[in-house]
Amino acid sequence: MVDIKILEDWHHKFPGSHIGMLLIGNVNNSKRTTPLDARKKDIESRLRDKYAGFSRADLLSIDTLNAYKNYYKKFKKTYHVQLQLESVVLKGKSLPNVTPLVDVNFASEMETLLLTAGHDADLLEGPISIGVTNGSESFTQINGNLKMLKAGDMMMKDEKGVVCSIIYGQDKRTPISPKTKRALYVTYVPEGISRETVISHLDKIKENILLFASDAEIEYQEVLSA
Repeated sequence: MVDIKILEDWHHKFPGSHIGMLLIGNVNNSKRTTPLDARKKDIESRLRDKYAGFSRADLLSIDTLNAYKNYYKKFKKTYHVQLQLESVVLKGKSLPNVTPLVDVNFASEMETLLLTAGHDADLLEGPISIGVTNGSESFTQINGNLKMLKAGDMMMKDEKGVVCSIIYGQDKRTPISPKTKRALYVTYVPEGISRETVISHLDKIKENILLFASDAEIEYQEVLSA
């Protein structure tokens, strides 16, 4: 299990929003060829067929992408899952090939377009809380850059500090690596997207993990709503 608390400021700041959480253990995350590789190719093919002839403006008319666009534009940023979708659909690029648990993240995001972070659950320390940045926080991004966080962003932190925010992504301390055995996936969903969509997304992550880890154990799964 994992000790998770949703802070009151999150409820007040983001009515209609959701946080999806899936903790899954007993997984071999060594880099290797798995059935997920074929699933990724199938996802790429289906996306290109589905959105053939779409422009960037057309993609932004998709309800899910439009909801994230409205969130990101408050920070003068572009939704990175939108950019990943454009790279697959408009530029013909392939999904990343990192490790199975990381590849699941990318693949599942492309299927549902919901923003999801993946952490090594054994690197998180103490209780976890979901809240709102006040602009005084900083953290080291996964690329090693020290970043001051913008006020008013959704964030997750543990006893040692912030581990993720929507706008600036994940930290360098807790990412999934080839040694990861237990992964915590956290899906950040702004208003305008249904709870049922988030539930379906978490199920999609599980489905993709079971392709290469049939003995994986679901330790926690929940959708928390404002």
